[in-house]
Amino acid sequence: MDSSINANAEFLVVTSRRRFPWINTVLFALTCCTTLVMGTLLMGEFNRELGQASPSLSEFWRNPSILLAGLPFSLAIMTILFAHEMGHYLTCKYYGINASLPYFIPMPIPPVGTMGAFIRIRSPIQNRAALLDVGIAGPIAGFVFAVPVLVIAMMKSALVPHIPSGDTFSLGEPLIFKIVAFLMGKSAPAGMDLYLHPMGFAAWFGFLATALNLLPAGQLDGGHVAYSLFGDIHKRISQGLVVVLIPLGIFYWPGWLVWATLLLFMGLRHPMTLDDSEPLERRHIWLGWIALALFILCFMPIPFYID
Repeated sequence: MDSSINANAEFLVVTSRRRFPWINTVLFALTCCTTLVMGTLLMGEFNRELGQASPSLSEFWRNPSILLAGLPFSLAIMTILFAHEMGHYLTCKYYGINASLPYFIPMPIPPVGTMGAFIRIRSPIQNRAALLDVGIAGPIAGFVFAVPVLVIAMMKSALVPHIPSGDTFSLGEPLIFKIVAFLMGKSAPAGMDLYLHPMGFAAWFGFLATALNLLPAGQLDGGHVAYSLFGDIHKRISQGLVVVLIPLGIFYWPGWLVWATLLLFMGLRHPMTLDDSEPLERRHIWLGWIALALFILCFMPIPFYID
């Protein structure tokens, strides 16, 4: 009798663990749809700017195939976001940390069709080494996929005359953009603008997400890295960042004020790992430098503005 009950209980546990992730799947599918629509809109604007014919999204009901124009953008941005989250997820699995599959956030309005993605970590993290690896794995994976997307986009982008109109939506250029543009001969001379292919916008969004995630505060990816490396000093670093974001928000981009508010709302403390006393290895110090390098390459004081 007892063995039968145990067997049934074990069966229930196994089937529960193998439950199909409906919520994750539905959100992923919806985000594919919203980014596909946004990609179609962006591709239409890109073609019209270059004087090429482009079907309007209003023709969708008569010709659904026009959405294929948005496929490069959708594939690019979903791949970058997926790589970032799977970097976190697979590292969690490596350390035996209970984590969810990625939750994508669809956003059926411009400009990108998504607010990103996240995973839920459901169990404590063993030590600072595991925390640092989990925190940095996502930004590294996303960056590694975003760079070739940017290279492909640069090949398809075009230099056009600069025409200030007062209502043009312009993107800030992170350092990685300037480096790739220079190496590919796409740096815009005076009086010209680089009109970016939609895939380049996907890469730009990936770099922005990387920079925001690497802010060394709270429980952001950068907060995980800062806590792993500096322990109790982490809270002071978080507080210092909020102080820095306020003048950035006042003099450069108001969005930094929103981020400062969000960080204060979410909290600047970081929970302890199960064993904070376990020392880091030399490679973790190098990973900390890599995190700093990625942040410098991706950070933009003014992510976007009206020209």
